[in-house]
Amino acid sequence: MKNTRYYQSLPYTKIIEPTTDTSGFYYVGKILEFDGCITDGETQEETLTNLQDAMTLWIETKLAHGFEVPEPLQLATV
Repeated sequence: MKNTRYYQSLPYTKIIEPTTDTSGFYYVGKILEFDGCITDGETQEETLTNLQDAMTLWIETKLAHGFEVPEPLQLATV
């Protein structure tokens, strides 16, 4: 059975980018395969931790409402 733990073990594409706007400098993190799964933090480490939490909630919400959770993208290497 595919549950939250199963999906968390897969190699999803995590993107963390530095950002500066009117609120200052911080990092934005997202899971490429999960539409709307985005978070931020003051450091890269904090952003990665927050991203793991956001990923868990995203997966749990999708599964609870009967939606499919996408598998990781198979990115080509050049």
